[in-house]
Amino acid sequence: MSAAPLIVDIHRNALDDGPGIRSTVFFKGCVLDCVWCQNPEAIAPRQELQRKAGVCIACRACEEACQHGAVHFDEHGRHYDPERCELCGACVDACPPGGIRLVGVAWPVEELVARLMQDEPFYRHSRGGVTWSGGEATMHMSYVAEASRLLRARGVHVLLQTCGLFAWDRFDAELRPHLDLIWFDLKLADAEEHRRHTGVDNVRILDNLGRLARLDRDRLLVRIPLVPGITDTEHNLRGAAAILRELGLGRVALLPYNPLWIPKRVELGLELRYRHDRFMSKDDIQQCRSTMHSEGIEVV
Repeated sequence: MSAAPLIVDIHRNALDDGPGIRSTVFFKGCVLDCVWCQNPEAIAPRQELQRKAGVCIACRACEEACQHGAVHFDEHGRHYDPERCELCGACVDACPPGGIRLVGVAWPVEELVARLMQDEPFYRHSRGGVTWSGGEATMHMSYVAEASRLLRARGVHVLLQTCGLFAWDRFDAELRPHLDLIWFDLKLADAEEHRRHTGVDNVRILDNLGRLARLDRDRLLVRIPLVPGITDTEHNLRGAAAILRELGLGRVALLPYNPLWIPKRVELGLELRYRHDRFMSKDDIQQCRSTMHSEGIEVV
């Protein structure tokens, strides 16, 4: 098996990532680069420093701890130079209020499974389980397959959240046999729009969705993230509905936009290529639901 991938976080007692009470594992690294990504800390597969907004007390402990000149203070506050940073973690350890976080920890697969099994009573009594998320968990196919196999051997329900961009043959041989549910995010119907907003077209994504629709219809749920001005348009929703109908899929989940990713992207020092800082209104969400209903697609 390849080296253990980096994990951003393990969210225990999750109630929105599948049936029952779940533990959601957020893997680091994604094959897409969506301009609205809700988990920007999970895009790059490498470790990153996240400097939490509003926590710095300007004590300069991080500047003193850094041996590479990556941090300095002046009259305008703290400055960070990622080109000099060696990700040694000295500033993380030195920060008194815990305002700096080194994102990404490698877990050997047996240790991860043991950690997840600590919550097995909650899974069992609520009919919950473990959800793989990210980032994109299928970037780490062999690792996730082995963890899934070990969990299901212990009676734990396993759900995969995926953007759908993966090598089908490996997925089919290694991972698909060890999954109970697949949540498949369909973002944009048009290939060029998909490329514009995520960095790649959706040709392979739609091909993989078609294969899953034929083989795993009963354990497949397509989800559309609603992003104002991008994915929530009537044109895109009707295009997505046409794809679902062609594949014989009659239901979809709509994921209302929230802007909580914006400060995280700023904390990581990443460019803001899209900015919408308001939650969707109930009327906006209802309009999206109505569009799908008018196309004969049930919204779950």
